[in-house]
Amino acid sequence: MLRPVAFAALLLSGAASAQTFSAERVHADVAFLADDLLEGRATGSRGYDIAAHYVASRFDALGLKPGGKNGWYQQVPFVTASADPAKPSSLTINGTRFANNEHIIIGPTVAAAVIDQAAPLVFVGYGLENESLGLDDYGGLDVRGKIVVYLWGTPEGLPSEIAATLNDKKSELAVSKGAVGAISIASQSLLQIFPWDRIVKNSALPRMRWVHPDGHVEDPTAALRLSALIDSTAAEALFKGSPFEKNLAAVLADRKARPKGFALPAQVRVERYSVIDKVQGANVLGLLEGTDPQLKNEVVMLSAHLDHLGIMPVDQADRIANGAMDNAAGVATMLEAARAFVDSGQRPKRSILFVALTGEEKGLYGSEYLAKYPEPAGKKLVADVNLDEPLLTYDFSDVIAFGAEHSTIGATVGRAASRMGLKLSPDPAPDQNSFVRSDHYSFVKEGTPAVILSTGYANGGEAAWKEYEDKHYHDPSDDLSQPINWEAGAKFARINYLIARDLADAPQAPRWYSGDFFGEKFAPNAAKAPKP
Repeated sequence: MLRPVAFAALLLSGAASAQTFSAERVHADVAFLADDLLEGRATGSRGYDIAAHYVASRFDALGLKPGGKNGWYQQVPFVTASADPAKPSSLTINGTRFANNEHIIIGPTVAAAVIDQAAPLVFVGYGLENESLGLDDYGGLDVRGKIVVYLWGTPEGLPSEIAATLNDKKSELAVSKGAVGAISIASQSLLQIFPWDRIVKNSALPRMRWVHPDGHVEDPTAALRLSALIDSTAAEALFKGSPFEKNLAAVLADRKARPKGFALPAQVRVERYSVIDKVQGANVLGLLEGTDPQLKNEVVMLSAHLDHLGIMPVDQADRIANGAMDNAAGVATMLEAARAFVDSGQRPKRSILFVALTGEEKGLYGSEYLAKYPEPAGKKLVADVNLDEPLLTYDFSDVIAFGAEHSTIGATVGRAASRMGLKLSPDPAPDQNSFVRSDHYSFVKEGTPAVILSTGYANGGEAAWKEYEDKHYHDPSDDLSQPINWEAGAKFARINYLIARDLADAPQAPRWYSGDFFGEKFAPNAAKAPKP
């Protein structure tokens, strides 16, 4: 049942403009979810389960309906792999052993507890294939039963989000070519974004894969048992005696080049040791049923991942990765937007599904599961607005909707921003490929238009983002000791409410633009909108 509202306020200003958005409520939710007692909300942990129960209780108190077929929770089974502390993994190149987490990183794998195997190597450039873009890095090369070696990322000159999709599918492409392993060489562009020591720190975290209801593990790259990420020092050993031996540094630095592949003379042995276990996670789903007899079966989703990194394997006093901005802030602002819908007294025409997702930090796995096994039954997802890591340490005056240019959702965001006196800004760092790096992308791959909304770079935002990314991102210091502007949290909740309200009440569901890469690839038969 919807909560009563002030009748006079509705008469004077209408449901949308009558809403108030509380900085105090956002603060309270973030403070609970980012508390040390939840130990970083790692997927499958007791702390995550407490957070999930908290969100479900908030949904219940608001008067939302359980959105899952078994109540508030969609249970997601996982297989998890951790590094075996008794047996460190390693990569041996021409007799020289490189220990894990020095110049090479070999993460644990759910494929097998013990892997000790040698295989020949083939360099495949960037490891990409796309006829329309002239990419054929595997052309003329036989990689069956071999380890492919490729440069991290993509070369310059490709449309950024198309490049990101190709990069996302590198491993699956290698599997399709018959490779048994993949070694990626960290480029200067990668290390500028994520320094090697930060990559090492994150690599020690357990790896996960989700499990289908029939019991098989969702792991399209399981065949790549012999895989690693290496730095330039290990790469020099790998390319010794090859055509790139003397100019490897230039190859790694030149993103304009598209180097051709060749067989590598190096002999390598991969030793990979993992401890494999099973855990359970849960997506939390709250449904606000729509009022229109037909449109209520279409769903607009507001999503935010609830999980974070848990207790970090670092040598320091504070090891709890609280994830205040990433992503307690996203969940808290989603809850405040949900409250605004309920308190408005005017249910939308379409149904709205509020979702706190599990497993994002492990590889978007909770959203992948929900995309493959959608709930609630009998409804069609038509849009997702994803709230991941809104930075609330400054009074933002613009927002960025990653993916806005691909569908009509971008125009919706623009209207909401304008209504609040905010600017909708373009992606300030397209090379970071943010559109394919968060939960909304799982639904994009199933054909659903989506955006991820973020606070922007104006009014001190660029400096605030640099400070956060340099010092707090995926670090225990992402906690409430940061100078958080809770009024910015209330403002972020409001714009998400306005976006969702517009999408839910619009005569027509969002559409991909004609000729858009993502729309044509993932929803080729769906009706398209002309691109403005």
